[in-house]
Amino acid sequence: MSDKITVGSIAGAYGVKGEVRIKSFCADPGAIADYLPFVTEAGRTFSQLVLTGETKGALIGRLDGITTKEEADALRGTALLADRDRLPSLPDDEFYHTDLIGLPVHDTGGSLLGTVKAVHDHGAGDLLEIHGPGLKATVLLPFTRAAVPTVDLTAGRIIADPPPGTFPEDGE
Repeated sequence: MSDKITVGSIAGAYGVKGEVRIKSFCADPGAIADYLPFVTEAGRTFSQLVLTGETKGALIGRLDGITTKEEADALRGTALLADRDRLPSLPDDEFYHTDLIGLPVHDTGGSLLGTVKAVHDHGAGDLLEIHGPGLKATVLLPFTRAAVPTVDLTAGRIIADPPPGTFPEDGE
């Protein structure tokens, strides 16, 4: 498990004075400021975030060191990572997406189905995007207790009982 968790991303500039639009990945979007400092994949650190408002699908805020629209726009798409130990512990049946990505997925008989490439939520619940050998395209598996009865982070694997037709049968 990584010691950093992506808590949000910069969606671009808001206005002309260096404010940014931030997509928060937190259960309570405004709680993102509780997890400072942020670091980016490029190694830049932000120690301050002042939330100044909301817009459709994003928060508006000021990050230290960003004072112009151009600087804010240059950060579009930048992930904001926080130290795992700053985040709350999760109940046994909840997981940080970053902990699921890369885990092998086996069926209940032990056969490898693939590996988790991404976790998506389009509003109707989480979906695991699975790819692997023998799959012509990625497969979206509902991340429900029925379809995914076991997530074992300690052993580093997921056991799935996918609905019929989710994965192609041999020869398809």
